[in-house]
Amino acid sequence: MTFEEIKQNQAIRDYITAADESLSALGFTEHSFAHVTVVAETAGSILKTLGYDERTIELVKIAGYLHDIGNLVNRVEHSQSGAVMAFRILDNLGFDSKEIANIVTAIGNHDEGTGVPVSEFAAALILADKSDVRRNRVRNQDETTFDIHDRVNYSVTDADITISEDKKAIELNLTIDTQYGSVMDYFQIFMERMLLCRRAAEKLGLQFKLVINNQQLV
Repeated sequence: MTFEEIKQNQAIRDYITAADESLSALGFTEHSFAHVTVVAETAGSILKTLGYDERTIELVKIAGYLHDIGNLVNRVEHSQSGAVMAFRILDNLGFDSKEIANIVTAIGNHDEGTGVPVSEFAAALILADKSDVRRNRVRNQDETTFDIHDRVNYSVTDADITISEDKKAIELNLTIDTQYGSVMDYFQIFMERMLLCRRAAEKLGLQFKLVINNQQLV
């Protein structure tokens, strides 16, 4: 089964919708189809650039698409509940057990609270997920009531993650409009994520670099 077939599966679409609705009720940024598609495509691009085979690339894209479904159960430990949900979905769809294992491990380890880049799959998913910071993920339209997460996400006008030509480094390049959030605000809420990104990059044999407003910080 392919990534495109997974995207068209109605049950999976229902789970993603329900998960995002729960997060919306809690005041979180967008975690719907835009986010999971960006994560899927970015994770696939990372492994493609590093020379992984087509099936592996397809599978990491599936992991990216499914990685946040656990939020329909609860935000707390959503990576673990999402992994269990993904196991059942993929098993019922007839996926090979080794493919399921790779996907489930990545999903279960993508969150900075408990996640560890235990595999290349998990590492690519972590980097793709944590690099999706952008203005249009903010649901709140009233700038006067932004909390720090709203401010930081809204302040990011451009985000790009790329692997160097020599395949020795991966760089997250952010443009931040400091009218809405400062660089220190970004580090205040995302420091743990950036440390996880560094470990994920190392798992892939890369050095992690963070560049904000043309200044390398990590």
